[in-house]
Amino acid sequence: MSKSKAKAADRAAERAARAQQARAEQERAERRRKMLSVGGVVLAMVLIIGVGFLIQRDRDTSTDVAAPAAGQGEYGVVVGPTDAPHDIVIYEDFLCPFCGALEAESSADLARLAEEGKVTVEYRPFNLLSRIGDYSQRATNAFAVVLEESGPEVAKQFHDLLFENQPSESGPFPSDADLVELAVEAGAEEDAVAEGIESGARNDWVEEATQAAQDAGVRGTPTVLLDGEPVNGGSVEEIAAALVAGVE
Repeated sequence: MSKSKAKAADRAAERAARAQQARAEQERAERRRKMLSVGGVVLAMVLIIGVGFLIQRDRDTSTDVAAPAAGQGEYGVVVGPTDAPHDIVIYEDFLCPFCGALEAESSADLARLAEEGKVTVEYRPFNLLSRIGDYSQRATNAFAVVLEESGPEVAKQFHDLLFENQPSESGPFPSDADLVELAVEAGAEEDAVAEGIESGARNDWVEEATQAAQDAGVRGTPTVLLDGEPVNGGSVEEIAAALVAGVE
């Protein structure tokens, strides 16, 4: 074989070796990527299951609750006349998905019954899910600021918007600026509520409301009382139906 042919053969062999090495490195990188991807999925599933367990555990409510009747609490917003023949109290956390589901299932009927003068409804938010993050604290502080600065009608609208825009319990969570935007959408003046929402000005209210709920025997959310008696109907659909039936 001539020298030129030998050199060409050597170069071809080198190119083949480099190509084989490149393929091997690409295959190793692909295996690592798949392993990291699978690991990330597993970790995400573990986190979701863990958060779901905390939420489900905090859904378990006590049957021994001694709370002020609707219209007589210090930490909530009231809908309907205070002299109605029935009263409903709902203890809730703005992050609790079951509270959000109950709100979606029952709010229209409860608003109608309150408007008809049949029931007084008091929504009492507090901070139950602080172990998941700071959103429950921040959202409840924002509610307290709006209630103080803008009054109960705007606070109730803000309450409803918080549930309509409820984040997943695994996040991401709305920022304080997002909460200010919702408050303004509810009817609050931005200059009146922005600083209080962003600074946590009513965190003392949140702590007091949380302590009041605990003192009443509330252990989970939603905790719902109809005429002073806990309603533990199982699903949120069953609880909502029991409330309507109990009032009508």
